[in-house]
Amino acid sequence: MTPAELSVIFFLQLAVILAACRAVGWLAKRFLGQPQVVGEMIAGVILGPSLFGLIAPDIQATLFPEGSRGVLFVLAQLGVGLYMFMVGLGFRTEHFRQNARSAAAVSISGMAAPFLVAVAITPWLMSRDLFGAQVGQFQATLFMGACIAITAFPMLARIIHERGLAGAPIGTLSLSAGAVDDAGAWTILAIVLAMLGGGPELAIKAIVGGGLFAVFMLTLGPRVLAPLGRLAERQGGVRQTTLAVVLTLFALSAFAMDAVGIHAVFGGFLLGCVMPRGVLSEGVRKQVEPVVVVLLLPMFFTFSGLNTQLTTVNDLGLLAIAGVVLIGSVAAKGLACWAAARLTGHDNATAMGVGALMNARGLMELIIINIGLQHGVIGPELFAMLVLMAIITTLMASPLFEWVYGRKARERGELAAAPTDL
Repeated sequence: MTPAELSVIFFLQLAVILAACRAVGWLAKRFLGQPQVVGEMIAGVILGPSLFGLIAPDIQATLFPEGSRGVLFVLAQLGVGLYMFMVGLGFRTEHFRQNARSAAAVSISGMAAPFLVAVAITPWLMSRDLFGAQVGQFQATLFMGACIAITAFPMLARIIHERGLAGAPIGTLSLSAGAVDDAGAWTILAIVLAMLGGGPELAIKAIVGGGLFAVFMLTLGPRVLAPLGRLAERQGGVRQTTLAVVLTLFALSAFAMDAVGIHAVFGGFLLGCVMPRGVLSEGVRKQVEPVVVVLLLPMFFTFSGLNTQLTTVNDLGLLAIAGVVLIGSVAAKGLACWAAARLTGHDNATAMGVGALMNARGLMELIIINIGLQHGVIGPELFAMLVLMAIITTLMASPLFEWVYGRKARERGELAAAPTDL
């Protein structure tokens, strides 16, 4: 496609994406009690070949031609990277200090059990040719373990906010454990991709490079960025030049993580975590978040949906595999986190609530499996199964939490009332 043709089709795509994501998101929030972002996940699948392409294949192919996917991909990566930067801006390090022991136990258990499930089911999945031809059993097991173990930290944060859990012990415990789980899953993914890309030296590059970047950001980053925070305070807000500096730092952080073999979102998240709090962080969030959430993030969901062909899961064998992946993922994560919370002194209801919240995979699952698909780690059939798993586990997180913990806790006055439109 010529640049002029890309421009014409892109703006039509953008209009359809925004309208579909807003509409489905509103329906999900109004009638299913789900966050807007969950509806947008579903909208992305609807716009892909699984529904739109099935009902009107010619129109869908005309609206989303193969030649335009590159533009959507780049904007999708920008959107999800900036979204994780926003998540980092809202992350509170006191979550770790307040819940270090319980969070460590929940996080370790919430990763160990899923990896045991991955060890058990990966040979079966490989026998059905669901992984790339170049992927060995060790790499496949690591990748499946990361997919099952990951918790959608951004989704978890939004659920906790909307359910009135931000100041409750169960909220801080879940956020702490979820953040550690995500860091572990991203590290494992980097190892898998590096091993497939050219041997152990690339894995070492990813681990060492990512580790050095993280250490630099967490130790020296706050000092380096402190003058930027003081400048924003003197100016009484974030001016355009300051915002440009922040976005430049985001781009460099994303580049650094991509360059060493770790996804750009990790760089954005770390930068957000160490940005000076106060006028700077609030000003940047106020200016950037609406564009990211309303405009850019729906492009990621749509790009993911365009790669999702649910009709590939079209025989009893594949349906059985999808069911086993779903049940194994929910049981491993939920039961392990419940047990760890119980063993560290929490009552049964709180432990069950933690297990329910930690099962939300959502956005992070979509990111990790999209990367796996792009690098040939998994095939389209397994990708479709994991999309289904991501959507179902995220849809069930809020209602399951309310059932096992939220309603009774609200009746006792331990939690704020849930929003009336949920």
